[in-house]
Amino acid sequence: MRRASDQIEKPMQYQKSFLMAGSALALAMSGAPALADADQTQAAHVEDVVVVGSRIRRDVYNSPSPVQVVTREDAVLQGYASTAEILQSTAITGGATQVDNARTGFIVNGGSGVNTVGLRGMGPTRTLVLLNGRRLSPAGTRGSVGAADLNVLPGAMIDRIEVLRDGASSIYGSDAVAGVINLQTRKNFEGLTIDARSTHPLDAGGAGASHRLSVIGGLTGERWRLSGAADYFQRNEMTLRDRGFTQCSRRMLRDPKTGASLDPIDPVTGLSKCYPASPGPGVTINTIATGDFKGVGAVGAVGDTFNRWRPNAAVTQGLVGWEGVGGGNNTIDVRDTFHDSMLNQSLISPVTIGNLYAEGGYRLNRLGDAELYFESMVTRRESYQNAKRQLALDYAVGSPLIPANLAWSVVGRDEGMSKGKDVGVRAFTLLENRAHQDVDFQRHIVGMKGDLNVLPEWRYDVYVSHARSDGEYRQPQFLKSRLSESLDVIKGADGTYRCRELAANPGCLAAPALSTDLVAGKLPADWFAYVSPMDVGVTTFKETVAAVGFDGPLFTLPAGRVMAFVGAEHRRSSLNDLPSEASQKGDLLNYSSAAVTQGSDAVWEVFGEIDAPLLADLPFAQSLNLTASYRFTDYDSYGSDSTYKVGLVWQPTDWMTVRSSYGTSYRAPALFEQFVGASSSFLNSTLDPCNSYGSKDANIRANCAADGLPTDWSQKSSVKSITLGGAEAGLAAETSSNLTIGAVLRPALPAGWGDLALAVDYYDITVKNGVSLASSENILRECYASTPEEFTKKIGLCRLVERDKNSGNLTVTTSYLNLATDRVKGVDYNVRYVNDIGPGSLLLNLSVSHQPSQLRKVFASDPLVNQAGFIYSPKVSGAADASYVMGDWRVRWGVDWVGPMEGYTRLKFDPATSIYNLRTPDYFVHHLSTQYAGDGWTATVGVRNLFNTNPPEISANSLYSVVGNSPLMSSYDFAGRTAFINVSRTF
Repeated sequence: MRRASDQIEKPMQYQKSFLMAGSALALAMSGAPALADADQTQAAHVEDVVVVGSRIRRDVYNSPSPVQVVTREDAVLQGYASTAEILQSTAITGGATQVDNARTGFIVNGGSGVNTVGLRGMGPTRTLVLLNGRRLSPAGTRGSVGAADLNVLPGAMIDRIEVLRDGASSIYGSDAVAGVINLQTRKNFEGLTIDARSTHPLDAGGAGASHRLSVIGGLTGERWRLSGAADYFQRNEMTLRDRGFTQCSRRMLRDPKTGASLDPIDPVTGLSKCYPASPGPGVTINTIATGDFKGVGAVGAVGDTFNRWRPNAAVTQGLVGWEGVGGGNNTIDVRDTFHDSMLNQSLISPVTIGNLYAEGGYRLNRLGDAELYFESMVTRRESYQNAKRQLALDYAVGSPLIPANLAWSVVGRDEGMSKGKDVGVRAFTLLENRAHQDVDFQRHIVGMKGDLNVLPEWRYDVYVSHARSDGEYRQPQFLKSRLSESLDVIKGADGTYRCRELAANPGCLAAPALSTDLVAGKLPADWFAYVSPMDVGVTTFKETVAAVGFDGPLFTLPAGRVMAFVGAEHRRSSLNDLPSEASQKGDLLNYSSAAVTQGSDAVWEVFGEIDAPLLADLPFAQSLNLTASYRFTDYDSYGSDSTYKVGLVWQPTDWMTVRSSYGTSYRAPALFEQFVGASSSFLNSTLDPCNSYGSKDANIRANCAADGLPTDWSQKSSVKSITLGGAEAGLAAETSSNLTIGAVLRPALPAGWGDLALAVDYYDITVKNGVSLASSENILRECYASTPEEFTKKIGLCRLVERDKNSGNLTVTTSYLNLATDRVKGVDYNVRYVNDIGPGSLLLNLSVSHQPSQLRKVFASDPLVNQAGFIYSPKVSGAADASYVMGDWRVRWGVDWVGPMEGYTRLKFDPATSIYNLRTPDYFVHHLSTQYAGDGWTATVGVRNLFNTNPPEISANSLYSVVGNSPLMSSYDFAGRTAFINVSRTF
């Protein structure tokens, strides 16, 4: 078969980009000397290379596992704003949702502002990220730092991205369960390049625009080399207000028979009512709660007695005549749960990143012609997110801050803010809140590599690396202790209020009296500053690695030489998260508390790998190669383990290659999974199994009754969830197996028909005793479904559930345990076609991921549930692009595809009778770009999401996180039609 490089004459970067097949195929297509071909276009001598999936150097790459490559040139042409966006793209992740900058207001591992990547839908802690073949240490904020933050990468220096979609723990160690991503930097760079890139969302008024400026330079001498880059990236905020489809999150209820809308109508606009965009309909905003009282009902309210009220604009005297918005048999549909200021929430959080990177080497002319080398990187990330939060103020019975006409009211018992007194009136006020994160990351490597003179053709590489992440997270927080003192006031002779215990609390400022202004969020600035100071926490993650490796030939078989690699490695990591004193004491109002997270772990490993050519140049066996690897591991935390991997590559003819591999992998428990300090969060009140339990299962009815609850019980407060680390429970490593079987077809087409290659790869990954945080939802469900005897005696999961006898509030305690079982099976399809057409050359790429089996369960007694096709877990996805090169010009058309999903199965709804809309159709996004390469400079312009395709919509509900009505998925484009330009000048 003719190589593409033999057919196409064009500037060098286009040759390389075409040969490596951009974001779709390249090495995935072959036992394929695609990378070697690319090198041959640049030099007569083909140097040995190491590509992800092996530590053995080769002059021809023939991996038994599929490897995907994205080149720097293709990344520019695709118009991604950052390396993080490339890695989180559908073409790499198969449409599985990732943690990105749209996770505003959500608690995520690594803290807000972090960007992570996980392959095969198995999460970031099961995907290993490497930089130049060495693991990239975790970075971020808060106690759950456990995965690499893609923000720290030196984007300006990245030359190519290699993606191995196969387990590789025997080669790289822990975390390489679902796959490995290796980012290679530019090598032996000479000269100076200035690169500028900008993206501009066209339908958002410029909101969400990004700008990048990079300077890359390099020098080489007879015995030395030095290169590096300075990179600055800034992305502006995009809010819910900036995109039309996020401005009104609707319930999207419908009559299952007629399809007619059942959404409640806003009496002012006559349109469907809007609800908070995330995480779903709220309970109440800008209202007060009182004891039951007769009053004027809002539109849609039933009856004349209520306990929730909002101001009535027609009434100007005090609080008389407030309008009822709840109580009795009413639902939240008649309440105000949306306010225009909610649209100021960040849709895409802004970020500023500065990166400095340098690498170099010096040849010693001794110790086996050794080179002393180094890599050094320093990154700073500054990010923030705007969100809304509710302030609930409890005015105690008898407080002078309560107007006389509400002095009769009693809401309920003290919930921690009224010093033991019953609550007379509770005010719900909506306020803005901004969270900040600053993360400083550094990584330094010093090593030496050269020839091992005692063994001919053997080489050695020894290095020491140290990485450190220092993060600070801060945001204003209401302190319960200050609020409690502030609400306990006395009235002076002059009519002003002061704190009753002022002597014991110097600086205490009295809370404002209950009024319509307070309910509307108009609070005195000095009092607001007193009760909500800036809350600050700091996080440090450190990792030190010492490693040595040797590679070379063992002996020669009739089919060729057997190559080998042996090595050893020692890693030590530590995590220290210090939340604020108020957070540690649980003094934050309606916000998660956290204890100190502190722990460390260390591991010794020895490993080896061989590549043996078994057959060559025989009928039906042009080549048959065996690869095998083994690793023995000894962790301080969970003990010793071993993994292995065996692979075969068989080429029966020159147009067919069959490949297969089977191996075992493991994932050592992350430090946060072992040692995370007790932290609390709050879940939606709808998760209480006792809500309206009268018609539920007999066990649930009996257990809820045993709690002393009425059959029409309705939980008014959030469910408190406390999370603990799993070290004391003897947390062990996850174990897994990975089978891959594939074939590559490269039929010889007639002259002039071009080159065609097709690859099909089947995979089957099973994770046993997976480390999992038993969700509070599952614990509650299983506990209340247990027998009355188990429930009463607090057996099993019921020991983790507590209900307050007075308020009925729920608290669930959970920790990381070896519970989960995960099994994913699927097929990857890849097609590549290259041909000279007209005055130029055409390249077509198509990749499709079909994952019909995504089986998961948490508890041993649970059935395996196939989540394939559920919302957040697409069964099918794909990416396609067509590139045409003519002289100095290149044009690309790309398409990303995410298949349909639905939510009825997981929720046990029948779509024929459900009032919800929980289905998404196929989602296609198109991209167009053009590139011109002149003498020393390159200019690229294009548009992503050319047709401004909005994400699909589902019903806003508490079961799925949505943006507007779109499921919160990174594979959906929230920014809309975006123009981009990239200009690069080399001197």
